Amino acid sequence: MTDSFSNLSLAEPLARAVAEMGYESMTPIQAQAIPVVLTGKDVMGAAQTGTGKTAAFSLPLLQRLLKHENTSTSPARHPVRALVLLPTRELADQVAQQIKLYAKYTQMRSAVVFGGMDMKPQTLELKRGVEILVATPGRLLDHIEAKNAVLNQVEYVVLDEADRMLDIGFLPDLQRILSFLPKQRTTLLFSATFSPEIKRLAGSYLQDPVTIEVARPNETASTVEQLFYSAQDDDKRRVVKAVLNQRGIKQAFIFVNSKLGCGRLARSLEREGLVTAALHGDKSQDERLKALEAFKKGEVDLLVCTDVAARGLDIKDVPAVFNFDVPFNAEDYVHRIGRTGRAGASGLAVTLVSPSDMRLVADIEKLIKTKLQVENYPLDEDRSRGHVSEGRREERRDDRREERRPERGFERRREEETPRDRRSSFRPAQVSRDPFFEKPYEAPSSEQAAAASWEAAPKTTASRTGISANIKPKRKVAALFKSSE
Repeated sequence: MTDSFSNLSLAEPLARAVAEMGYESMTPIQAQAIPVVLTGKDVMGAAQTGTGKTAAFSLPLLQRLLKHENTSTSPARHPVRALVLLPTRELADQVAQQIKLYAKYTQMRSAVVFGGMDMKPQTLELKRGVEILVATPGRLLDHIEAKNAVLNQVEYVVLDEADRMLDIGFLPDLQRILSFLPKQRTTLLFSATFSPEIKRLAGSYLQDPVTIEVARPNETASTVEQLFYSAQDDDKRRVVKAVLNQRGIKQAFIFVNSKLGCGRLARSLEREGLVTAALHGDKSQDERLKALEAFKKGEVDLLVCTDVAARGLDIKDVPAVFNFDVPFNAEDYVHRIGRTGRAGASGLAVTLVSPSDMRLVADIEKLIKTKLQVENYPLDEDRSRGHVSEGRREERRDDRREERRPERGFERRREEETPRDRRSSFRPAQVSRDPFFEKPYEAPSSEQAAAASWEAAPKTTASRTGISANIKPKRKVAALFKSSE
Protein backbone atom coordinates (compact mmCIF):
# COMPACT_ATOMS: atom_id res chain seq x y z
CA MET A 1 0.00 0.00 0.00
CA THR A 2 1.48 3.32 -1.12
CA ASP A 3 1.52 6.51 0.91
CA SER A 4 2.31 8.96 -1.90
CA PHE A 5 -0.16 10.51 -4.35
CA SER A 6 2.46 10.41 -7.09
CA ASN A 7 2.47 6.59 -6.90
CA LEU A 8 -1.30 6.30 -7.34
CA SER A 9 -2.48 5.35 -10.80
CA LEU A 10 -4.68 8.45 -11.14
CA ALA A 11 -5.59 9.83 -14.56
CA GLU A 12 -3.44 12.70 -15.77
CA PRO A 13 -6.09 15.46 -15.24
CA LEU A 14 -6.65 14.33 -11.64
CA ALA A 15 -2.94 13.90 -10.93
CA ARG A 16 -2.27 17.42 -12.23
CA ALA A 17 -4.99 18.93 -10.04
CA VAL A 18 -3.73 17.07 -6.97
CA ALA A 19 -0.16 18.24 -7.61
CA GLU A 20 -1.31 21.84 -7.97
CA MET A 21 -3.08 21.63 -4.61
CA GLY A 22 0.19 20.58 -2.98
CA TYR A 23 -0.86 17.05 -2.05
CA GLU A 24 2.17 14.79 -1.60
CA SER A 25 1.68 12.19 1.12
CA MET A 26 -1.65 10.55 1.81
CA THR A 27 -3.25 10.50 5.24
CA PRO A 28 -4.00 7.06 6.75
CA ILE A 29 -7.69 7.16 5.73
CA GLN A 30 -6.74 8.14 2.18
CA ALA A 31 -4.06 5.46 1.91
CA GLN A 32 -6.52 2.74 2.97
CA ALA A 33 -9.77 3.96 1.39
CA ILE A 34 -8.69 5.10 -2.10
CA PRO A 35 -7.46 1.66 -3.31
CA VAL A 36 -10.63 -0.02 -1.98
CA VAL A 37 -12.99 2.50 -3.58
CA LEU A 38 -11.13 2.14 -6.89
CA THR A 39 -12.17 -1.53 -6.89
CA GLY A 40 -15.85 -0.56 -6.59
CA LYS A 41 -16.52 -2.09 -3.15
CA ASP A 42 -18.74 -0.61 -0.45
CA VAL A 43 -16.78 1.10 2.33
CA MET A 44 -17.56 1.90 5.94
CA GLY A 45 -14.82 4.31 7.03
CA ALA A 46 -14.11 5.49 10.56
CA ALA A 47 -11.59 8.32 10.84
CA GLN A 48 -11.01 11.32 13.01
CA THR A 49 -12.27 14.59 11.62
CA GLY A 50 -9.68 16.61 9.74
CA THR A 51 -7.87 13.61 8.26
CA GLY A 52 -8.80 14.10 4.60
CA LYS A 53 -11.98 12.06 4.15
CA THR A 54 -13.19 14.29 1.29
CA ALA A 55 -10.22 13.38 -0.90
CA ALA A 56 -10.53 9.75 0.23
CA PHE A 57 -13.87 9.35 -1.55
CA SER A 58 -13.76 12.14 -4.18
CA LEU A 59 -10.61 11.17 -6.04
CA PRO A 60 -11.47 7.48 -6.62
CA LEU A 61 -15.04 8.44 -7.63
CA LEU A 62 -13.76 10.90 -10.23
CA GLN A 63 -11.27 8.31 -11.46
CA ARG A 64 -14.01 5.73 -12.04
CA LEU A 65 -16.44 8.24 -13.58
CA LEU A 66 -13.96 9.48 -16.18
CA LYS A 67 -15.24 6.78 -18.54
CA HIS A 68 -18.45 8.84 -18.81
CA GLU A 69 -16.60 12.08 -19.57
CA ASN A 70 -17.86 13.89 -22.69
CA THR A 71 -18.05 17.40 -24.15
CA SER A 72 -21.69 17.21 -25.26
CA THR A 73 -23.93 20.16 -24.37
CA SER A 74 -26.98 17.92 -24.11
CA PRO A 75 -28.21 17.47 -20.50
CA ALA A 76 -29.13 13.88 -21.33
CA ARG A 77 -25.40 13.10 -21.73
CA HIS A 78 -24.70 14.38 -18.20
CA PRO A 79 -26.97 12.45 -15.79
CA VAL A 80 -26.23 12.26 -12.07
CA ARG A 81 -23.67 9.47 -11.61
CA ALA A 82 -22.50 10.18 -8.03
CA LEU A 83 -24.48 11.55 -5.08
CA VAL A 84 -22.81 12.97 -1.96
CA LEU A 85 -25.11 13.60 1.04
CA LEU A 86 -24.06 15.80 3.97
CA PRO A 87 -25.86 17.08 7.09
CA THR A 88 -25.15 20.85 6.97
CA ARG A 89 -25.16 23.56 4.32
CA GLU A 90 -21.66 24.79 5.11
CA LEU A 91 -20.20 21.30 4.86
CA ALA A 92 -22.02 20.66 1.56
CA ASP A 93 -20.65 23.90 0.11
CA GLN A 94 -17.12 23.05 1.29
CA VAL A 95 -17.16 19.53 -0.18
CA ALA A 96 -18.54 20.84 -3.49
CA GLN A 97 -15.69 23.35 -3.72
CA GLN A 98 -13.13 20.60 -3.12
CA ILE A 99 -14.65 18.37 -5.80
CA LYS A 100 -14.57 21.25 -8.30
CA LEU A 101 -10.85 21.67 -7.62
CA TYR A 102 -10.17 17.96 -8.11
CA ALA A 103 -12.18 17.91 -11.39
CA LYS A 104 -10.66 21.15 -12.63
CA TYR A 105 -9.00 19.64 -15.71
CA THR A 106 -11.79 17.21 -16.59
CA GLN A 107 -15.14 17.62 -18.37
CA MET A 108 -17.03 16.33 -15.33
CA ARG A 109 -19.78 18.63 -14.07
CA SER A 110 -20.67 19.03 -10.40
CA ALA A 111 -23.28 21.02 -8.49
CA VAL A 112 -24.38 21.61 -4.89
CA VAL A 113 -27.92 22.09 -3.59
CA PHE A 114 -28.87 23.00 -0.03
CA GLY A 115 -31.61 24.88 1.80
CA GLY A 116 -31.71 28.53 2.73
CA MET A 117 -31.11 29.61 -0.88
CA ASP A 118 -33.36 30.26 -3.86
CA MET A 119 -34.18 27.06 -5.76
CA LYS A 120 -34.23 28.70 -9.21
CA PRO A 121 -30.44 28.95 -9.78
CA GLN A 122 -30.05 25.40 -8.46
CA THR A 123 -32.81 24.20 -10.81
CA LEU A 124 -31.13 25.80 -13.83
CA GLU A 125 -27.83 24.13 -12.95
CA LEU A 126 -29.48 20.72 -12.53
CA LYS A 127 -31.36 21.10 -15.83
CA ARG A 128 -28.05 21.63 -17.64
CA GLY A 129 -26.88 18.23 -16.37
CA VAL A 130 -24.33 17.26 -13.69
CA GLU A 131 -22.42 14.06 -13.03
CA ILE A 132 -21.64 14.71 -9.35
CA LEU A 133 -24.36 16.12 -7.09
CA VAL A 134 -23.56 17.30 -3.55
CA ALA A 135 -26.65 17.92 -1.43
CA THR A 136 -28.31 18.12 1.95
CA PRO A 137 -31.22 15.64 2.27
CA GLY A 138 -34.06 18.13 2.71
CA ARG A 139 -33.31 20.29 -0.32
CA LEU A 140 -32.54 17.25 -2.48
CA LEU A 141 -36.02 15.88 -1.75
CA ASP A 142 -37.48 19.24 -2.81
CA HIS A 143 -35.73 18.93 -6.18
CA ILE A 144 -36.75 15.29 -6.56
CA GLU A 145 -40.41 16.16 -5.97
CA ALA A 146 -40.13 19.05 -8.44
CA LYS A 147 -38.59 16.57 -10.94
CA ASN A 148 -35.43 18.68 -11.21
CA ALA A 149 -33.18 15.79 -10.14
CA VAL A 150 -33.40 12.28 -11.60
CA LEU A 151 -31.32 9.67 -9.75
CA ASN A 152 -31.99 6.50 -11.75
CA GLN A 153 -28.42 6.38 -13.13
CA VAL A 154 -26.54 6.94 -9.88
CA GLU A 155 -23.57 4.59 -9.52
CA TYR A 156 -22.02 5.93 -6.29
CA VAL A 157 -23.56 7.22 -3.07
CA VAL A 158 -21.52 8.84 -0.30
CA LEU A 159 -22.98 9.39 3.19
CA ASP A 160 -20.54 11.72 4.94
CA GLU A 161 -20.97 12.55 8.65
CA ALA A 162 -23.76 9.98 8.69
CA ASP A 163 -24.09 9.98 12.47
CA ARG A 164 -24.90 13.68 12.42
CA MET A 165 -27.59 13.13 9.79
CA LEU A 166 -29.19 10.58 12.09
CA ASP A 167 -28.85 12.86 15.14
CA ILE A 168 -30.80 15.69 13.52
CA GLY A 169 -33.55 13.43 12.23
CA PHE A 170 -32.59 12.84 8.60
CA LEU A 171 -33.16 9.08 8.68
CA PRO A 172 -36.65 9.22 7.04
CA ASP A 173 -35.29 11.57 4.35
CA LEU A 174 -32.29 9.28 3.76
CA GLN A 175 -34.57 6.27 3.36
CA ARG A 176 -36.74 8.12 0.83
CA ILE A 177 -33.71 9.30 -1.17
CA LEU A 178 -32.13 5.85 -1.23
CA SER A 179 -35.42 4.41 -2.51
CA PHE A 180 -35.01 6.48 -5.70
CA LEU A 181 -31.57 5.00 -6.43
CA PRO A 182 -30.73 1.86 -8.43
CA LYS A 183 -30.23 -1.33 -6.43
CA GLN A 184 -26.85 -1.92 -8.02
CA ARG A 185 -24.60 0.87 -6.73
CA THR A 186 -21.52 1.47 -4.59
CA THR A 187 -22.23 3.02 -1.18
CA LEU A 188 -19.55 4.73 0.90
CA LEU A 189 -20.21 5.71 4.51
CA PHE A 190 -17.75 7.93 6.40
CA SER A 191 -17.94 9.24 9.94
CA ALA A 192 -15.73 10.18 12.88
CA THR A 193 -17.96 8.28 15.31
CA PHE A 194 -19.76 4.94 14.92
CA SER A 195 -22.91 4.55 16.98
CA PRO A 196 -25.20 1.47 16.99
CA GLU A 197 -27.62 3.39 14.74
CA ILE A 198 -24.87 3.89 12.16
CA LYS A 199 -24.08 0.20 12.16
CA ARG A 200 -27.75 -0.66 11.62
CA LEU A 201 -27.89 1.82 8.74
CA ALA A 202 -24.80 0.26 7.21
CA GLY A 203 -26.31 -3.20 7.56
CA SER A 204 -29.45 -2.07 5.72
CA TYR A 205 -27.93 -0.21 2.77
CA LEU A 206 -24.33 -1.43 2.34
CA GLN A 207 -23.52 -4.75 0.68
CA ASP A 208 -20.61 -6.59 2.28
CA PRO A 209 -18.76 -3.35 3.16
CA VAL A 210 -15.05 -3.12 3.79
CA THR A 211 -14.55 -1.57 7.24
CA ILE A 212 -11.67 0.88 7.46
CA GLU A 213 -10.62 2.21 10.87
CA VAL A 214 -7.46 4.25 10.90
CA ALA A 215 -7.84 4.95 14.65
CA ARG A 216 -9.85 3.65 17.54
CA PRO A 217 -13.51 4.61 17.01
CA ASN A 218 -14.49 7.88 18.68
CA GLU A 219 -10.84 8.68 19.46
CA THR A 220 -9.74 12.31 19.56
CA ALA A 221 -6.70 13.53 17.63
CA SER A 222 -3.42 13.17 19.51
CA THR A 223 -2.26 16.57 18.24
CA VAL A 224 -4.98 18.39 20.23
CA GLU A 225 -4.23 19.41 23.82
CA GLN A 226 -7.43 18.99 25.86
CA LEU A 227 -7.98 21.10 28.97
CA PHE A 228 -11.01 21.12 31.27
CA TYR A 229 -11.51 24.08 33.60
CA SER A 230 -14.12 24.39 36.33
CA ALA A 231 -15.90 27.74 36.02
CA GLN A 232 -19.15 29.29 37.12
CA ASP A 233 -21.35 30.65 34.35
CA ASP A 234 -20.49 34.23 35.36
CA ASP A 235 -16.74 33.54 35.12
CA LYS A 236 -16.59 31.74 31.77
CA ARG A 237 -16.00 34.87 29.69
CA ARG A 238 -13.12 35.89 31.95
CA VAL A 239 -11.51 32.46 31.58
CA VAL A 240 -11.79 32.64 27.79
CA LYS A 241 -10.12 36.06 27.70
CA ALA A 242 -7.42 34.93 30.13
CA VAL A 243 -6.53 31.85 28.06
CA LEU A 244 -6.49 33.89 24.84
CA ASN A 245 -4.09 36.40 26.38
CA GLN A 246 -1.90 33.83 28.11
CA ARG A 247 -1.44 31.68 24.99
CA GLY A 248 -1.37 34.56 22.51
CA ILE A 249 -4.23 33.04 20.49
CA LYS A 250 -5.49 35.21 17.64
CA GLN A 251 -8.39 33.09 16.35
CA ALA A 252 -10.66 30.46 17.87
CA PHE A 253 -14.00 28.70 17.64
CA ILE A 254 -16.31 29.11 20.66
CA PHE A 255 -19.11 26.53 20.84
CA VAL A 256 -22.35 27.00 22.77
CA ASN A 257 -25.45 24.82 23.06
CA SER A 258 -28.21 27.27 22.12
CA LYS A 259 -28.95 29.82 19.41
CA LEU A 260 -29.97 32.47 21.95
CA GLY A 261 -26.80 31.93 23.97
CA CYS A 262 -24.75 32.15 20.78
CA GLY A 263 -25.99 35.62 19.90
CA ARG A 264 -25.78 36.83 23.50
CA LEU A 265 -22.19 35.64 23.95
CA ALA A 266 -21.10 37.18 20.64
CA ARG A 267 -22.50 40.56 21.69
CA SER A 268 -20.84 40.33 25.12
CA LEU A 269 -17.42 39.55 23.65
CA GLU A 270 -17.88 42.33 21.09
CA ARG A 271 -18.44 44.81 23.94
CA GLU A 272 -15.13 43.68 25.44
CA GLY A 273 -13.22 44.68 22.30
CA LEU A 274 -13.00 41.34 20.46
CA VAL A 275 -14.06 41.05 16.83
CA THR A 276 -16.68 38.29 16.82
CA ALA A 277 -19.27 36.75 14.55
CA ALA A 278 -22.21 34.48 15.42
CA LEU A 279 -23.09 31.36 13.45
CA HIS A 280 -26.26 29.39 14.20
CA GLY A 281 -29.29 27.88 12.53
CA ASP A 282 -31.49 31.01 12.71
CA LYS A 283 -29.03 32.99 10.61
CA SER A 284 -29.80 33.26 6.91
CA GLN A 285 -27.57 31.23 4.62
CA ASP A 286 -26.01 34.40 3.22
CA GLU A 287 -25.12 35.59 6.74
CA ARG A 288 -23.64 32.20 7.62
CA LEU A 289 -21.46 32.08 4.51
CA LYS A 290 -20.28 35.66 5.05
CA ALA A 291 -19.36 34.92 8.67
CA LEU A 292 -17.34 31.86 7.63
CA GLU A 293 -15.59 33.75 4.84
CA ALA A 294 -14.65 36.60 7.20
CA PHE A 295 -13.27 34.07 9.70
CA LYS A 296 -11.23 32.35 6.99
CA LYS A 297 -9.76 35.69 5.88
CA GLY A 298 -8.78 36.58 9.45
CA GLU A 299 -11.20 39.50 9.68
CA VAL A 300 -12.95 37.87 12.67
CA ASP A 301 -11.11 36.81 15.84
CA LEU A 302 -13.75 34.58 17.44
CA LEU A 303 -16.46 32.58 15.67
CA VAL A 304 -19.19 31.90 18.25
CA CYS A 305 -21.32 29.04 16.95
CA THR A 306 -23.63 26.18 17.72
CA ASP A 307 -22.99 22.63 16.54
CA VAL A 308 -24.00 23.68 13.01
CA ALA A 309 -20.26 24.40 12.57
CA ALA A 310 -18.97 21.37 14.47
CA ARG A 311 -19.03 18.93 11.58
CA GLY A 312 -16.46 18.78 8.84
CA LEU A 313 -15.69 22.48 8.36
CA ASP A 314 -12.09 22.68 7.18
CA ILE A 315 -10.52 26.00 8.15
CA LYS A 316 -6.77 25.72 8.29
CA ASP A 317 -4.54 26.95 11.10
CA VAL A 318 -7.24 27.54 13.71
CA PRO A 319 -5.17 27.25 16.91
CA ALA A 320 -7.93 26.75 19.49
CA VAL A 321 -11.48 25.64 20.23
CA PHE A 322 -13.44 26.65 23.34
CA ASN A 323 -16.41 24.66 24.57
CA PHE A 324 -18.19 27.49 26.39
CA ASP A 325 -20.95 24.95 27.08
CA VAL A 326 -20.25 21.23 27.49
CA PRO A 327 -22.11 19.53 24.60
CA PHE A 328 -25.24 17.54 25.46
CA ASN A 329 -24.16 14.79 23.06
CA ALA A 330 -20.73 13.30 23.78
CA GLU A 331 -20.09 12.62 20.06
CA ASP A 332 -20.34 16.36 19.42
CA TYR A 333 -17.31 16.89 21.65
CA VAL A 334 -15.17 14.82 19.26
CA HIS A 335 -16.38 16.86 16.29
CA ARG A 336 -16.02 20.22 18.01
CA ILE A 337 -12.39 19.78 18.98
CA GLY A 338 -11.73 18.41 15.51
CA ARG A 339 -11.92 22.00 14.19
CA THR A 340 -8.36 22.50 15.48
CA GLY A 341 -5.26 20.38 15.10
CA ARG A 342 -6.15 19.49 11.53
CA ALA A 343 -3.84 17.68 9.08
CA GLY A 344 -1.20 17.01 11.73
CA ALA A 345 -1.02 20.54 13.16
CA SER A 346 -1.16 21.12 16.91
CA GLY A 347 -4.23 22.61 18.56
CA LEU A 348 -5.81 23.49 21.89
CA ALA A 349 -9.28 22.50 23.11
CA VAL A 350 -10.56 24.20 26.30
CA THR A 351 -13.83 23.05 27.89
CA LEU A 352 -15.46 25.16 30.61
CA VAL A 353 -17.31 23.00 33.11
CA SER A 354 -19.93 24.33 35.51
CA PRO A 355 -20.96 22.23 38.54
CA SER A 356 -24.09 20.95 36.76
CA ASP A 357 -22.05 19.63 33.80
CA MET A 358 -20.21 16.78 35.53
CA ARG A 359 -22.60 14.15 34.17
CA LEU A 360 -21.89 15.36 30.61
CA VAL A 361 -18.14 15.19 31.29
CA ALA A 362 -18.59 11.59 32.46
CA ASP A 363 -20.33 10.79 29.14
CA ILE A 364 -17.35 12.22 27.25
CA GLU A 365 -14.94 10.14 29.33
CA LYS A 366 -16.94 7.02 28.56
CA LEU A 367 -16.98 7.78 24.82
CA ILE A 368 -13.30 8.60 24.30
CA LYS A 369 -12.17 6.10 26.98
CA THR A 370 -9.93 8.67 28.65
CA LYS A 371 -9.91 9.96 32.22
CA LEU A 372 -10.41 13.73 32.17
CA GLN A 373 -9.02 16.02 34.85
CA VAL A 374 -11.16 19.10 35.65
CA GLU A 375 -8.95 21.85 37.05
CA ASN A 376 -9.54 25.29 38.54
CA TYR A 377 -8.27 28.14 36.38
CA PRO A 378 -6.25 30.65 38.45
CA LEU A 379 -8.19 33.89 38.10
CA ASP A 380 -6.96 37.15 39.65
CA GLU A 381 -6.63 37.59 43.41
CA ASP A 382 -9.49 40.07 43.80
CA ARG A 383 -11.86 37.64 42.21
CA SER A 384 -10.77 34.79 44.44
CA ARG A 385 -11.56 36.92 47.51
CA GLY A 386 -15.04 37.57 46.29
CA HIS A 387 -14.39 41.13 45.03
CA VAL A 388 -16.49 42.01 42.00
CA SER A 389 -15.74 45.11 39.96
CA GLU A 390 -18.43 47.61 39.07
CA GLY A 391 -18.09 46.68 35.39
CA ARG A 392 -18.63 43.02 36.22
CA ARG A 393 -21.73 43.88 38.24
CA GLU A 394 -23.07 45.78 35.26
CA GLU A 395 -22.46 42.74 33.02
CA ARG A 396 -24.39 40.54 35.45
CA ARG A 397 -27.27 42.99 35.54
CA ASP A 398 -27.31 43.07 31.71
CA ASP A 399 -27.39 39.27 31.57
CA ARG A 400 -30.22 39.03 34.09
CA ARG A 401 -32.23 41.65 32.23
CA GLU A 402 -31.75 39.75 28.96
CA GLU A 403 -32.83 36.49 30.59
CA ARG A 404 -36.01 38.04 31.98
CA ARG A 405 -36.76 39.99 28.83
CA PRO A 406 -38.79 38.14 26.16
CA GLU A 407 -37.63 38.09 22.56
CA ARG A 408 -38.62 41.32 20.87
CA GLY A 409 -38.67 42.79 17.41
CA PHE A 410 -35.70 43.86 15.31
CA GLU A 411 -36.05 47.60 15.98
CA ARG A 412 -36.08 47.17 19.75
CA ARG A 413 -33.05 44.85 19.62
CA ARG A 414 -31.18 47.52 17.66
CA GLU A 415 -32.01 50.02 20.38
CA GLU A 416 -30.62 47.68 23.06
CA GLU A 417 -27.38 47.18 21.16
CA THR A 418 -26.82 50.95 20.78
CA PRO A 419 -24.30 52.30 23.34
CA ARG A 420 -25.93 54.44 25.95
CA ASP A 421 -23.87 57.54 25.15
CA ARG A 422 -25.11 57.43 21.54
CA ARG A 423 -28.79 57.31 22.42
CA SER A 424 -30.87 60.45 22.12
CA SER A 425 -30.98 62.61 25.27
CA PHE A 426 -34.33 64.21 24.32
CA ARG A 427 -36.85 64.30 27.14
CA PRO A 428 -40.33 65.91 26.77
CA ALA A 429 -40.76 69.15 28.70
CA GLN A 430 -42.84 69.05 31.85
CA VAL A 431 -46.26 70.61 31.25
CA SER A 432 -47.56 72.84 34.06
CA ARG A 433 -50.93 71.80 35.40
CA ASP A 434 -53.85 74.20 35.99
CA PRO A 435 -54.50 74.46 39.75
CA PHE A 436 -58.23 74.75 39.01
CA PHE A 437 -58.32 71.04 38.22
CA GLU A 438 -56.61 70.18 41.50
CA LYS A 439 -59.49 71.65 43.61
CA PRO A 440 -62.13 69.35 45.05
CA TYR A 441 -65.63 69.51 43.65
CA GLU A 442 -67.89 72.27 45.04
CA ALA A 443 -71.64 72.42 44.38
CA PRO A 444 -72.65 75.70 42.64
CA SER A 445 -74.74 78.24 44.56
CA SER A 446 -78.26 79.15 43.45
CA GLU A 447 -77.03 82.45 41.95
CA GLN A 448 -74.33 80.67 39.95
CA ALA A 449 -76.81 78.13 38.74
CA ALA A 450 -79.24 80.85 37.63
CA ALA A 451 -76.49 82.75 35.86
CA ALA A 452 -75.20 79.70 33.96
CA SER A 453 -75.74 80.52 30.33
CA TRP A 454 -75.84 76.89 29.19
CA GLU A 455 -78.68 76.14 31.55
CA ALA A 456 -80.73 79.27 30.77
CA ALA A 457 -84.12 78.67 29.20
CA PRO A 458 -84.36 79.56 25.52
CA LYS A 459 -85.81 82.98 24.88
CA THR A 460 -87.84 81.76 21.92
CA THR A 461 -90.84 79.60 22.51
CA ALA A 462 -92.30 76.89 20.40
CA SER A 463 -94.50 78.02 17.55
CA ARG A 464 -98.17 77.39 17.43
CA THR A 465 -97.65 74.41 15.21
CA GLY A 466 -95.75 72.68 18.01
CA ILE A 467 -92.40 72.65 16.12
CA SER A 468 -89.35 73.43 18.19
CA ALA A 469 -87.93 76.91 17.76
CA ASN A 470 -84.50 75.34 17.18
CA ILE A 471 -85.62 73.80 13.89
CA LYS A 472 -85.31 76.13 10.92
CA PRO A 473 -88.43 76.45 8.76
CA LYS A 474 -88.32 75.42 5.14
CA ARG A 475 -87.54 78.16 2.64
CA LYS A 476 -90.37 79.09 0.37
CA VAL A 477 -89.47 78.71 -3.30
CA ALA A 478 -91.43 79.37 -6.45
CA ALA A 479 -93.11 76.35 -7.96
CA LEU A 480 -93.49 75.81 -11.70
CA PHE A 481 -96.68 73.89 -11.29
CA LYS A 482 -99.28 74.34 -8.65
CA SER A 483 -100.09 71.14 -6.94
CA SER A 484 -103.67 70.08 -7.21
CA GLU A 485 -105.34 69.34 -3.92
